[in-house]
Amino acid sequence: MQKSQVLLVGAAVALLVILFAFGRTVPRSEKKPMSSAAPMQGGQDIAPIAFSELLETAKGKIPADKLLQVNTIETNVVRGDVKTQQIAAYRQLYNTWDSLNQLPVAAYYLGEAAKLENSEKSLTFAANLFLAHLQHAEDPRVAKWEAQQAITLFDQAIQLNPANDTLKISQAMVYMNTGEPMTGVAKLREVVAAHPDNIDAQVTLANLAITSGQYDKAIERLEGVAKNHPDNAKVLFVLAESYRSKGDKKKAIELFEKSKQLMTDPELKKEVDSYIKSIQ
Repeated sequence: MQKSQVLLVGAAVALLVILFAFGRTVPRSEKKPMSSAAPMQGGQDIAPIAFSELLETAKGKIPADKLLQVNTIETNVVRGDVKTQQIAAYRQLYNTWDSLNQLPVAAYYLGEAAKLENSEKSLTFAANLFLAHLQHAEDPRVAKWEAQQAITLFDQAIQLNPANDTLKISQAMVYMNTGEPMTGVAKLREVVAAHPDNIDAQVTLANLAITSGQYDKAIERLEGVAKNHPDNAKVLFVLAESYRSKGDKKKAIELFEKSKQLMTDPELKKEVDSYIKSIQ
């Protein structure tokens, strides 16, 4: 995972931004979270947008010459009876829509190409592209559709490499963004059951405990991980956040300081310093 990546975990009222891999963001309640992929409206799940509607809307926003270009490539997809030709056409559509800044539509065609290629690398890349987009989607129907696309692509990638825990954790992250946290939790627990030493899965489960107010559970989980990984800055940071959430500022600051000393990014250290000052 890239160090700038963050994980959004659903909560009853708001989202808590937490560290999935260290980036230049520390959890502060005043920070505005990215949009939830599939917010609930009146207690009911919002239906995903149909791709046909998404495509029609996108086509209405582009110049006539680009529309002609897109329609021509689409014809090639239909006529192409050779898989390599279809993959090439899908990738051409991806590049065209990407250049037009119609990112969800572009991601769709990259995903279709990846499904035909059926390689772990291409499937994972396309799934992560949807994941990146859905975190900023303004229309919840679009975000829900993007989440479903990402889940399908991760499923296919996992089938190719069932031992890849990173894929499973990424897919769990999508479920937690789509208002299905328990599905995400179940997948994370599967990873932990098979590989108790998987730090990303353990930290993510601990963060879920924090968002649900189960601070003791988070502390218990991370104290266990810290015994085997005493010099892991991420583990210590989230353990510190567990104690802070519980109200033990002294212990939290002690752990934040220890975590900070293990970080190599000077800008991140400055943010942690600011965070420590904000809770003193």
